[in-house]
Order: sequence, then structure tokens, then C-alpha cells
Amino acid sequence: MKKYNTLLVIAVIFLTSCLSSDKQDSTLPRVAICGLAIESSTFSPAQSVEADFRVRRAEDVFSYYPFLSPDSNIRSRAVWFPALRGHAIPGGIVTREAYENLVYETLERLKENLPYDGIFFDIHGAMSVVGLDDPEVDFIERIREVVGYQTLISASMDLHGNVSERLAKNTDLITCYRLAPHDDVLETKQRALENLLDRLESGKGKPAYKAWIPVPILLPGEKTSTRIEPAKSLYAAVEPVTQREGIIDAGIWIGYAWADEPRNQGVVMVVGDEKQAVTQAAEELATAFWQARNKFEFVAPTASLDECLRKAISSQIHPFFISDMGDNPTAGGAGDVSWTLTEILSRPEFQTDEGPSLIYASLPGPDLIEKAIQAGIGNTVEGFVGALVDDRYAPPIKLKGKVLAIEQGDPAAGTEVVVQTGSVKAIITKNRKPYHYEKDFTRLGLNPRETDIVVVKIGYLVPELYAMQADWMMALTPGGVDQDLKRLGHKRINRPMFPFDEDMDEPKLTVKLIPLSGE
Repeated sequence: MKKYNTLLVIAVIFLTSCLSSDKQDSTLPRVAICGLAIESSTFSPAQSVEADFRVRRAEDVFSYYPFLSPDSNIRSRAVWFPALRGHAIPGGIVTREAYENLVYETLERLKENLPYDGIFFDIHGAMSVVGLDDPEVDFIERIREVVGYQTLISASMDLHGNVSERLAKNTDLITCYRLAPHDDVLETKQRALENLLDRLESGKGKPAYKAWIPVPILLPGEKTSTRIEPAKSLYAAVEPVTQREGIIDAGIWIGYAWADEPRNQGVVMVVGDEKQAVTQAAEELATAFWQARNKFEFVAPTASLDECLRKAISSQIHPFFISDMGDNPTAGGAGDVSWTLTEILSRPEFQTDEGPSLIYASLPGPDLIEKAIQAGIGNTVEGFVGALVDDRYAPPIKLKGKVLAIEQGDPAAGTEVVVQTGSVKAIITKNRKPYHYEKDFTRLGLNPRETDIVVVKIGYLVPELYAMQADWMMALTPGGVDQDLKRLGHKRINRPMFPFDEDMDEPKLTVKLIPLSGE
């Protein structure tokens, strides 16, 4: 009987291993997954450390990709080796230590399961690292040292990323978002992965041609939203291009405006097997991009904070949203510039309970957080908030008011506290946090839909906030992602560059055919 039970256990283990979707068929392509994603402003004093990254390892990597669920069609098409995927809220330049630690771990994990037929390289494209230009290139070149050049690498990127010539050379397939706001994030990643699998399954391997055209334009995302023209039509033209014979994929990268590196600029890239088709498509898209340069405008009315507040106060339409753009943490701002809240609190309109109701989201203030917990809900608290990292425009605010809410469950913000002073309800957090969803407010007992004015540290409103606003303006406030690019003082970008050199000569937007990786 004991021998029978032992044999039964062995049989179950063997059967289970045979049924494993990632191990059952040795003829399937072997595909690894890795990547690091962050937008890093080099004009902010903030730095991003390893703890700022949400890191998924091994099997946990799958949890980020719904199209790789165990019962998905894509999951069954390969033997998967998820290594490491790290993602951080946009912020300051990444410390060299954090970068090296994450890259080292990725490489060690990749070494465990060599060889690979393909790698899904999931990056943003606007990571800056202390003492290192073009970190994504450094990363992919170090990956190549481990996996070699026979392995196909397919990169998925943000359209606000940067594609240098070296990055183009080391990738085999590459694509980026086609919408801003980025409603197509997962769709883009799935496309990048399916492109890779299609080339592996068909045996076609590396595309024969990679057409790369740098376009000397550097604009903020708030001027290039696909909600409005000309970006709406410009990006709508990308998908039809990919349907042409001989073309696999195409992309238009706006580039990242708040880092000062030679790679930061617009780029068009098309990959495929037909030289003429790839070349023609790239030149068409690049020409359309350049010809539209003077038509790009902010996606909403812009003005000084004072003008925005005056219009919001006098408006009969609510809620009136104001984007506090200069320190937008979703674009790389430090997230703790106190200038805007200082200005709001100084206005007489908001200094009594009877003033226009205003929600401010948000400002880090660990000092006030600690004191609010001690004071408790319903009691008065006084403590410093903001300007712990970026105090160039205003010092920390000594905020005094009534504690309306204390929440400790948010993984990004840490503890959140709502403090009311006058008619202003300020959300104070332990850690910086962007506020994107209605539930971010309602779980704190706030009702933005019934509030006169809502001020958020953001650029263009993300979809849920956009659907909520009855009117909206974007305030030209100071910070590490200042919308006045000329005021920032770029020194290392390639010149001439629009809009820094508005009278520049027409650039030669001709294709550079990038050698295949390894050539």
C-alpha cells in the first residue's frame, strides 16, 4: 500500500509538470520579460531611489499583464521566463546605486535560464540616471552581453520616451503608445509581444529594415495630446501605415522635454521587410510631424495661477479644475513644491468657511501627518508641509486647520490626511502621490463633483478627472516640469531644436537605415 501511494505521488508530480503551460512543449519559443520604466526630470532637485520602484519578479511579473493570464492565447504560445519588471512614478533622476542594483538583478535572473529566442523589453524611454547618458541603451547593451544578438528583442515604450540611434540598433522590434493620455498602454505592450511571437513562430526573425528619423522637435505632452489636433490626426495615421505590405510596426515618439540629454527629441521609426515601404512610411510620418510643429497648442486654456483662480472663483460652472502643472509628479516633478498652495492660502476669498470650496491634491507633509494622527479627526492640527525636496520657489507651509480625515491604507501615499483651513481642504500625504481617480477623493470623505474648485498637481487631466470637470484651466506654475521650456535652461540637447530655435532651417528628414542588431 505504501509503495502504491509513493508511485501515485510520483505520477501526479509527473503529470502536473507535463501540463504546465510554460514547460509542456520544448518546440515553443523561449521568451524572457524584463524592463525598467520611469520618467525622470533633470530639472528637479529630487532623486529617485530603489524603493520608489514597484518591482515585480519571476511569476509576479505576469500579474501586470492581463493578456498573459494562465488561460490566455498568448501565454500558450511560448515558454516564459519573467525576470524583473520595475516601474516608478515619474520623479527625479535615478540614483546610480538604484539603477545598478536593479540592472544587476535583472541580468542575474536572465542568466538563470539561457538561452532565449526572444525578450520582451518593457521600458518607458525617459529614465535619467546620475552620471549616465541614455540609460535604456546602457541597459539593453548589457542585456545583449548576456543573451547575445541571436535573441530577438521587442521593445514597448511610452511615446514620451526617447529613441536614440543606439537604442534603435540594439532593438529588433519597437513600438510606442499612440494615445495621450495613454489609454492604450496594455494594447501597446500586447502588440509589442505579439510582433515578437509572430516573428519567432514564422521563422522570419529580425526585420530586414529599421528606418529611423530624428525630428528636431521637443514639446511637452500637454501640447501634444491626441485629444486635439494636430496630434490627433498625426497619431491616427500611424496604424494605417502599419497595414501596408512589408511593414511590421511604426511609431512617433514625442520625446521627453524635461531632461537635458542629447537623445531628447522627437523620433519616427518604422520596421519591416520591404525597404521602400519602410523608408517611405517613415519619411511621410516625419514630414507630417515637422509640418505640424506650429500647430501644437496646450490641450486646455493656460494662464497664470492668479488668472486661473480668478476665473474659477467667478465661474458659475462647477467643479472647476485647475492643473498645477509645474510640479506635476506624473511628469517627473518633485511633487512637493509648496508655491501654489501658498498662493491659494494667501487669498482672502479662501480664508473663511464661507468662501468658495476648494480641494487641493496634494502635498507631502510627514511632520503634519504625525501630528494629525496624534490630534485625531475633528481636532486642530498645525505642522509643516511641502518643500522638503524642492524649496526653490516657496518654503514649507506651516499649515493649521481641522483634521477631516486620516487614511493609512494607500500604498503610494502612505498616510493621507485632509486638513481644512478656511474653505480649503488640503490633502496632505506622507509620500508624494498623484490623484487620478474619483475614489482617491471619495475615500477621504471628499466630493469633488460638489466642490467649486479642484486643484491637482497634474498636466493634462487623466480620463477620469477629465470626465469629472465642468470647466478646466492649466496653471503655468513653477517646478521641475515647468511648461515654459525656455525658462528651464537646456544646455545639452541637440540644436537647432524647435521651439528653442523657431527660425531654424528646414531639417533634412531623410531615413537613416539602422543596421540589424549585432551587425
